[in-house]
Amino acid sequence: MLSANQPLLFDDLGPRRVQADFSGGTLSTDAGALLLRQVDVNLGLCAELAHCFCDQRNPLWVDHFVEELLRQRLFGTALGHEDLNDHQRLRLDPLLAVACGKTDPLGEQRLRPQHRGIALASAATLNRLELSNNKDTRCHKLPHDPAKVEACLLKMGVRCLPKHAQEVVVDLDAMGHRLHGFQEGRHFNAYYDDYCYLPLYAFVGDFPLWAQLRTAEHEAAHGAVPALAKIVAAIWKRCRKARIIVRGDSGFGREEIMAWCESQPGVYYCLGLAKNSVLIEKLGPTLAQARARHCLAGSASVREFAQFEYRTHDSWSRTRRVIGKAEVMKEGENPRFVVTNLPANGFKDDKDRSRFSPARLYEELYCARGDMENKLKQQVLDLRADRMSTHHMASNQLRLWEAMFAYLLLERLRTQGLSGTELERASAGSLRLKLLKIAAQVRVSVRRVYVQMCSAYPLQALFRLCHQRLMALGAAAG
Repeated sequence: MLSANQPLLFDDLGPRRVQADFSGGTLSTDAGALLLRQVDVNLGLCAELAHCFCDQRNPLWVDHFVEELLRQRLFGTALGHEDLNDHQRLRLDPLLAVACGKTDPLGEQRLRPQHRGIALASAATLNRLELSNNKDTRCHKLPHDPAKVEACLLKMGVRCLPKHAQEVVVDLDAMGHRLHGFQEGRHFNAYYDDYCYLPLYAFVGDFPLWAQLRTAEHEAAHGAVPALAKIVAAIWKRCRKARIIVRGDSGFGREEIMAWCESQPGVYYCLGLAKNSVLIEKLGPTLAQARARHCLAGSASVREFAQFEYRTHDSWSRTRRVIGKAEVMKEGENPRFVVTNLPANGFKDDKDRSRFSPARLYEELYCARGDMENKLKQQVLDLRADRMSTHHMASNQLRLWEAMFAYLLLERLRTQGLSGTELERASAGSLRLKLLKIAAQVRVSVRRVYVQMCSAYPLQALFRLCHQRLMALGAAAG
């Protein structure tokens, strides 16, 4: 049997012998966690979020404070370790311990001897944090207040908006998150052809404001009005003179949303509208023009736009302005509709009074909502926000919020540290790969934590610039 200290020999490289062993010392693959720590310190996110939890543990036996647990969970998600099981090994990483604020990053002063040498919390401890609202046992003593967490996400997201913004566009969308078992609230959704949840999301540009986990038996617009009431109030508290435009696809073109917006001074909407025979008939002359142009243009797609007044027989309380797109492509006809209460001639203070004309409203305002779908793809593909693997809806809702908070940290890192650089529009996955995943050796002494990052890291100048900007923001806030 091979000795644990025996070197590993590989094929020679010319005259050189290739030899390896495990004597490299204390190493980490996630040196970029230090940037996340600085973003969190500047934003105060985990400190604010910790106030949403009630710590019922005996402080004499506590190794991991709530804020440290939250940092470990959020930073781990941002670094690509979205599963709790990942933390069984990740808790040995001294650099993550430094990022989480552990004053003993090597875990040498833990209360229990068997835990010494392990600075961070185990997967089981983090799991108890997420399940404390569902289980009333002597081990589950960290319940959270869902209303406070919801308000914390809204507060943190709105704080990112410029105070003097004159116009704010709120994007609404729903996304099906498929389930992996018999989770609480599971329901078969015909559109996704599977059992899933249907969370409601709201963004303003790159900033997440809302993530509400819902069961899938409801339509996309279910519960949107109460959410909008809170979102609009929070935005006006931050941007007192802002005009607010609510934007969403045809799943949100509902009477209750439009009527609520119309009842609020300074709130407007631009929503998709599902096509029907009456709308197609009203768009008929414009569609005929598009067909004629398409015949002359050959294979090129042709668009024509029209606007008209429309009201349903029963469901709408009033007549509304509808924009129709008559598009003819090689594959066939593609008529689409948008309903809005934005004035066709713009607002009095607009420099460009034609920006809400039919073609521009559809192509420049309504179609821009597609960028929000890119944010949701990052949530699912990069941060695994759809990993609803616990049984209870409350803990799955908390996991959804954790993914949103992790995204907010990455968004602030990109906006505050990387504006004007090659990564200013990078996705969460690209930021992780290019800026956070850096090999480093960590040396801990009485007086300092010395992190020696990989000399071959190709983006050293960019990392230094990001660090400089984040530290300057912290100094200015202090």
